Amino acid sequence: MRSHWSGRLAFILAASGSAIGLGNIWKFPYITGQNGGGAFVLAYLITILLVGFPIFIAEIYIGQKAQKNAVSAFDVVHGKPSPFKAIGAMGVLSAFLILSFYSVVGGWILSFEWQALTGGFSNKAPEQIEGMLGALISDPVQVLAWHTGFMVLTAAIVIGGISKGIERWSKILMPGFFALLIALLVFSMSLDGFGDAFAFLFQPDFAKLTGESLLEAVGHSFFTLSLGMGAMITYGSYLAKGENLVKTAAAVTFLDTLIALIAGLVMFSVTFTYGLEPGSGPGLMFSTMPTLFSQMSFGSILLIAFFALVGFAALTSAISLLEVVVSYFVEEKNMSQKQATLLFAGIIWAVGVLCALSFNVLQGTFDFFDTFDKTTTNILMPLGGLLTAVFFGWCIPSSEVERIVGGKTIFATGLTFVSRFVAPIGVGVVMVVGLINWLF
Repeated sequence: MRSHWSGRLAFILAASGSAIGLGNIWKFPYITGQNGGGAFVLAYLITILLVGFPIFIAEIYIGQKAQKNAVSAFDVVHGKPSPFKAIGAMGVLSAFLILSFYSVVGGWILSFEWQALTGGFSNKAPEQIEGMLGALISDPVQVLAWHTGFMVLTAAIVIGGISKGIERWSKILMPGFFALLIALLVFSMSLDGFGDAFAFLFQPDFAKLTGESLLEAVGHSFFTLSLGMGAMITYGSYLAKGENLVKTAAAVTFLDTLIALIAGLVMFSVTFTYGLEPGSGPGLMFSTMPTLFSQMSFGSILLIAFFALVGFAALTSAISLLEVVVSYFVEEKNMSQKQATLLFAGIIWAVGVLCALSFNVLQGTFDFFDTFDKTTTNILMPLGGLLTAVFFGWCIPSSEVERIVGGKTIFATGLTFVSRFVAPIGVGVVMVVGLINWLF
């Protein structure tokens, strides 16, 4: 008998854990800073509604309807054999590749959390703190040890299955995550830069909005919800058939967006307080924030809380990625949850070793980290999301869409229209531009 979440709240916590990852805590603040603030945020919110939310509904619908893994679900919903099952196969491959390098980044976070706990940031000059990430990733022994630790934590949760593993730990990790984030938000409100941070995020200056910014907003609105990697199809397959999909999807989308905005407020409050530029780029989390926190009263406590927050976000996303792969092999190859978890956690760890060594031993030969990142970001995930939108918009009858949303309403008509035209076009443009930028 197939396992199920104990209820809607359990799914919302687990799905939010999957969606709320480094994209919210790390990427959203720095791309918002690079793209001018409020106008970019407004564009992001609009594209969440027009691109992310409809594809999110489509993915959890497919999983809930089929009660199967990300590949077989399309055979059940569409009829066997469905050519659209290639979407699920791309999702499993995406999850595999993403986790291989995501675990390496997760290891960096564990290392920085350990430094925070043991006073590793104390009495260090700003330039020393800024060089800590470089020192870590250039040391193959250290970076592999932390990569191993992160993958062990991920496998230890997934091995327990849905009820005893993922749901149980989501109920611990996500409330802990929310508590830490609210504590950091309350702290940021006491800083001189909070007002400037609020204005930067919520007062649009459309002169700063470029075509490239709009494409970035569309792309991030899609990726932030863990779409195109089989995660929401897999998690949706453990959702009981009576659960309301639209309300559930809306709750997760709202939480994911709210967390990104709060994370931006926290980071920019600190940044503006110390008179730095908000467009610090990817170094915002691993150099700028530790440097600034270390200069504050109670900075050591704040650093512990900050990297614990980021670590929780990374771990809850990682377990959903591993579950996508494990779920497929449990159902299709008759493996036990324990066997599949141990086997594929080990294989993904081994592939992740290549990603970790891309910054040191293999530097200058072949960059596995960047190649896997760009392949999933520019090809597999957007293509999977685009085809999912097409499948939902053109292959699911209008009567079924009306049943999902609770009647023949404007929302039902709009959902079909967006799935058929708006979402595929938006994701398609992002994919083409991403490929051009990568290749040329």
